[in-house]
Amino acid sequence: MKKSKSVWQNIHQDLIDNCRKGDSKAQFELYRLYYRNMYNVSLRIVNDTQEAEDIMQEAFFSAFENIGSYSGQVSFGAWLRRIVINRSLDALKKRRLDLQSIDEGPDPEIPEDAEADKERAETVSAETERIHRCINLLPDGYRVILSLYLLEGYDHEEIAGIMGITASTSRSQYTRAKNRLAEMLKKSRSDGQS
Repeated sequence: MKKSKSVWQNIHQDLIDNCRKGDSKAQFELYRLYYRNMYNVSLRIVNDTQEAEDIMQEAFFSAFENIGSYSGQVSFGAWLRRIVINRSLDALKKRRLDLQSIDEGPDPEIPEDAEADKERAETVSAETERIHRCINLLPDGYRVILSLYLLEGYDHEEIAGIMGITASTSRSQYTRAKNRLAEMLKKSRSDGQS
């Protein structure tokens, strides 16, 4: 089978090549391989299970329709994730994304949480769930930037490009989101929520 010329060697290149030929089995297999990860990416941004499901589906349709434009400059997963992120951000913009001004005062330091480290071995699952709940309670702008930076691995320049903001705004929003999350987690612990 002839491979497409790309900079990035995808582990699923045969599937990608077959998708370019319109092979529905190859499309289904790529969907099966990536749907969970893409759903989670969208869910972290939009914080709505049904909306994340819809966005993921639309992103796959878009990807398969435009797979001819995939140049192989990045991995297929990274290319698809970018589509999912852009569609998720578009959905948030429809809900009037509320980014707060960077002029709201200095950012306090985030305290170390030694107590959580001590109990980590026996409470990882509960802690992870609690963090996830608190992230979901963050305002949209905070949650998006925190997710893109902390969970998706984008740097602030990339986030700035994706969201149409400056890199300094991205850094500021990330710091504020981190601080807000730390406050929420601290309050959650003091309230005895697990």
